[in-house]
Amino acid sequence: MGRVQNKVVLLTGAAGGVAKEAAAMLAREGATVVLADIDETAGQSAARQIGESATFLRLDVSSEADWQDALSKVVARFGRLDALVNSAAICRSESIEETSLELFRTVSRINAEGTFLGCKHAIAQMKTNGGGSIVNLSSTAALAGHTGLCAYSASKGAVSALTRNVAAHCRAHGYRIRCNSIHPAGIRTAMSEKMLAGVDEKFVNFDLNPQSGVCEPHDVAHLILFLVSDESRFISGAELRVDNAMLTSVG
Repeated sequence: MGRVQNKVVLLTGAAGGVAKEAAAMLAREGATVVLADIDETAGQSAARQIGESATFLRLDVSSEADWQDALSKVVARFGRLDALVNSAAICRSESIEETSLELFRTVSRINAEGTFLGCKHAIAQMKTNGGGSIVNLSSTAALAGHTGLCAYSASKGAVSALTRNVAAHCRAHGYRIRCNSIHPAGIRTAMSEKMLAGVDEKFVNFDLNPQSGVCEPHDVAHLILFLVSDESRFISGAELRVDNAMLTSVG
């Protein structure tokens, strides 16, 4: 207990999925968590489920004004921001031939630009309180050619490259702000339900099949907890895969 005691952590996309699971885990380990999402009903419900250490803020991650307002509110209420988890994302499964420019831009605006805005404005806050940790949710789609995920792969590739840039920038300026990216394969969340529909459970359930490439939200949340905590103080600019060796395997 207490691995992130008294840390103030903002998580985007926290109305459900990985960020909701991570928020609950961080709260159990002593953090004050701010759940941010565009879905107010689900977000407020998630914060209530976690308890007194959780609060909800409506945030459209593609809006710079929303980011500025959200971070100002966090600092005004809690006095600091110690960690940011950029988890908000959308995923569409169109191939390069099926993807329209409008769709490509929409996915990029949420996944890549939203992460950029979070990093940019979180750095401005974190450097005033002596440092912090930024955790960006990328994907194995950023590292391999998943043929049906054109816009998503490109957006997550941008997140991966941005993470390295932020880590190098903060190190160069002596900010003590770490930035790392997490690259899951499949995660059993509401966003992935449509893609997993009809797939035999034995192929997507790690408890039934040790070769599964689909994990549970808590598998990623444990890594987020580590990266937010001071246990990972010397880890920055890393790309950490949560894929059960999927990208490593050739057979």
